[in-house]
Amino acid sequence: MTKGRTMESWVKEYLYYRRSLGYRLKIEGAQLLDFAQYADKEGCGGHLTIDLTLRWARLPMNCSPLYWARRLEIVRCFARYLAVFDPVSEVPPKGILGPAHRRTTPHIYSEKEIKMLLKACGELKAINGLRPHTYMTLFGLLSCTGLRISEVIKLTNGDVDLDRGLLTIRESKFHKSRLVPLHPSVTGVLKEYVRLRSYHCPVCFSHTFFISNTGKALPYSTVNYVFKTLRSKLGWDSAGEMGRHCRIYDLRHTFATRQLTLWQKQNENVSVLLSALSTYLGHVKVSDTYWYLSAIPELFAATALAFEQFACPDKGGEK
Repeated sequence: MTKGRTMESWVKEYLYYRRSLGYRLKIEGAQLLDFAQYADKEGCGGHLTIDLTLRWARLPMNCSPLYWARRLEIVRCFARYLAVFDPVSEVPPKGILGPAHRRTTPHIYSEKEIKMLLKACGELKAINGLRPHTYMTLFGLLSCTGLRISEVIKLTNGDVDLDRGLLTIRESKFHKSRLVPLHPSVTGVLKEYVRLRSYHCPVCFSHTFFISNTGKALPYSTVNYVFKTLRSKLGWDSAGEMGRHCRIYDLRHTFATRQLTLWQKQNENVSVLLSALSTYLGHVKVSDTYWYLSAIPELFAATALAFEQFACPDKGGEK
């Protein structure tokens, strides 16, 4: 069955199969094709061996073991598929190069830091004056909704319903779409941005809600560059509390953590509300939301108080 097959043909067949199930496999697909070309050059004969996968995974000699482990993990998924059709092929053991995933400790922004970030946005230079308003509104929306940066920059004018105070997030992660309700104060800021956008940039070349000074859509690379510029200006690049862990994506972690903290302080039923938060954030399951929760002093204090009230409902009493 495998006679005459190249590794590249196996990989293409595998990618076609997985994508037909709805998986995009953009980065993974490119990595697998690279592996297939390497394997065929090595004369593997269409068969996968553990030694072959380890040699390919470690090809970038100057990379971290975590990166090697991730490359190997991509091949492992393909190896399990190949082993069904080719009993000669080997499946690399899980964790043979160490863990493939590690949670980067997020920075949970304080209210003061968010205000500093938005103030710095307002001081950005612009030819026509729209640029500071764009980034002040964009980062403000990220901080008060916990949306992914990719979801915000892909918003179109039709996705933003300011009359009903709703955002429509289309085909986001895992091909999921959802409605995100907004607080009236947020809706008011977005309406003001629409007014300023029409004034400063009457001619637009994109249907996206957030645009550049030239009326075009904002690519992630540009938004990330502006954020890094602001981070440097605010002195958040230096080692210490902020350091290298200060990222745009940390605004999403901040939203989830501070929302949970607020519910704890209000003595709400957190176990019930977590499912609502998970839906709001666009997660497939509640356990995905746990990834965004960080143990900050305020959350510890609120949780301790809630437990104390549960354990000792009567002041000074024993349960």
